[in-house]
Amino acid sequence: MFYSRGLPFNLARNPHYVSSYMYAANHSIPGYIPPGYNLLRTRLLQRERANIERLLDPIKGTWKEKGLTIASDGWSDSQRRSLINFMAVTGDAPMFLKAVNCEGEIKDKHFIASLMKEVVIEVGPKNVVQIVTDNTANCKAAGQIIEAQYPHIFWTPYVVHTLNLALKNICAAKNIENNSLVYDECSWITIVVGDASCIKNFIMNHSMRLAIFNEFVSLKLLSVAKTRFASSIVMLRRFKLIKQGLQSMVISTQWNSHREEQGASFVRETLLNGKWWDKVDYILSFTAPIYDMLRECDTDKPTLHLIYDMWDNMIEKVKCVIYKHEEKHLEDESEFYDVVHKIRWNKNNTPLHCLAHALNPRYYSDIWLEEDPKQVPPHKDEEVTNERKKCLKWYLNDSTERTKANMEYAKFSTKEGSFSDVDSIEDRYNMDPHSWWVIHGASAPILQTLALKILTQPSSSSCCERNWSTYSFIHSLRRNKMTPQRAEDLVYIHSNLRLLSRRSPQYCNGVT
Repeated sequence: MFYSRGLPFNLARNPHYVSSYMYAANHSIPGYIPPGYNLLRTRLLQRERANIERLLDPIKGTWKEKGLTIASDGWSDSQRRSLINFMAVTGDAPMFLKAVNCEGEIKDKHFIASLMKEVVIEVGPKNVVQIVTDNTANCKAAGQIIEAQYPHIFWTPYVVHTLNLALKNICAAKNIENNSLVYDECSWITIVVGDASCIKNFIMNHSMRLAIFNEFVSLKLLSVAKTRFASSIVMLRRFKLIKQGLQSMVISTQWNSHREEQGASFVRETLLNGKWWDKVDYILSFTAPIYDMLRECDTDKPTLHLIYDMWDNMIEKVKCVIYKHEEKHLEDESEFYDVVHKIRWNKNNTPLHCLAHALNPRYYSDIWLEEDPKQVPPHKDEEVTNERKKCLKWYLNDSTERTKANMEYAKFSTKEGSFSDVDSIEDRYNMDPHSWWVIHGASAPILQTLALKILTQPSSSSCCERNWSTYSFIHSLRRNKMTPQRAEDLVYIHSNLRLLSRRSPQYCNGVT
């Protein structure tokens, strides 16, 4: 079976494969005939999907208390059909809901909003905290339509997509209308990235040059896909890592004996140019905080309550690196920093990020406040305060209930009443915020209910990006006659079976 069909050997590690053969070996089942082609793709498939839906009911039962995030993303399958998938995320458990075939549809704001509304109704409007999509104009407009219909549901831009677009604007500045200032300040970065790309292509597009490269460098030159986040920075980081091997290669006798004058001389001069490497170091140093935040947010784990603080710290670190390089004081003006700062940083100041920041007990602890004199508790931050009030008005329509919530927040932020307990104060810094509210938040029931929902939400739709890998694995170029509905059923079972298996005792104990 393995050898005749070319099945991957890691299938032997699949617990379902192992258990099926063990069951057959330990039970007498005379006359058993394995399911055939048509049965597997029709009745058994539908029966298994219904079984998975039943097994998912306990997870869905937690949505009322924990809340959920609806994450969405678009893609095209192997037949170039346009698809939009939806996933429900709470904690770090993304659940695949569905993939909609949008072939022949105009994906304007009204169409996308109608799809979002169907999903919201399916999972229960009261359970939804936010909808996360990328930052395209039609998705943003669709999110605003949903916010108008459901005031307690927020549309939140995909943080990682925002950071990636910012890096693209910095590393690939274009000389277009209303962008001349950015191009003037960042065009040198575009040139450096272009040089690195040319060097990579020159080496990898010729077997002899690639063989010489492999002699001197143990790591590979990365062929980064355009859809990969921070692709230019990933490429430059790899160049920096193999710098010594690259320089040894271009001064070797092997390189000189197999060189092509026009391209090889450019590669040699560039890789031996100290000023070029200084520019690479500078690019990597001031983009490092952006790249680090991008990597940290590209996860399904709850990060919504960390974004506001991470964003401020990231911008401050970028500023320090640029001003240090330019040998300026932080009070001085820097045209390059102004350009970098104004590109896209205003895209993520959302009310929900501010409310989540305000409900994180860590940011009220003395240890956190002493880490940096510039840091202030959320109740003393004007922007956070204004956005928090705005959120509470949307969540709590009744003015009496809203007044109670404000009084609870006053005691929480100033450590009064039951919040003055020694354990409560010490745990603010050391304990994760969700657990802190479970243990110490009973005296503030309104805020506790909000916190238990908001502090378990992600800040990205990374699970949707990864789900397309599952989709392409199932609906591949070689398996391309499958209907969209059957592909969706298979993806639903595959993704959610993985979710269920990771909640099993065997997986938690490291048995499987």
